Amino acid sequence: MPELPQILTRRPVCNGRLFKVEAADIRFSNGEEREYEYLRSNGPAAVIVAAITDDDEVILIQEYGIGIHGYEWGLPKGRVDQGESHIEAANRELKEEAGFGARELTLLKCMTQSPNYMQHKTQIVLAQGLYAESLEGDEPEPLAVQTFKLDDIGELVARADITEARTIAALYLARDYVRSQK
Repeated sequence: MPELPQILTRRPVCNGRLFKVEAADIRFSNGEEREYEYLRSNGPAAVIVAAITDDDEVILIQEYGIGIHGYEWGLPKGRVDQGESHIEAANRELKEEAGFGARELTLLKCMTQSPNYMQHKTQIVLAQGLYAESLEGDEPEPLAVQTFKLDDIGELVARADITEARTIAALYLARDYVRSQK
């Protein structure tokens, strides 16, 4: 394994409500130096929830994304609040966004996104043993909720309105985990 570069300095570039940009001067083991800018994380990893019904269907929600200025189907997701575990956050987000709670929650994997530019990490959580329960969330409008057959993931991710990488990766991980448990 290569030797980790040395971080010489870090300094804030921009502080927004949701994002903080930081610059870092880095020295590599061969003496080369570079300046990097990246999005600094504002706390613990976020969660994304692959909720699977007893009929092997996955629950997706449809919500607006400003980054693409459009509506897209994806898995319930959100940040982990202060003092909350990833499992607690996953169950809360599932209740807020999809109207279900889960009796069984399993951490499947911690994923990064664009690790060259972001510190952000997302915990993929499998939710099973679902029951109806809703909590009020912070969404600006009601979210559409729909179930899709877990075995139809190939067709599902081929749709133009399902493009978010974390959702796609989590669907495959959840499907493979569920299959391995049978």
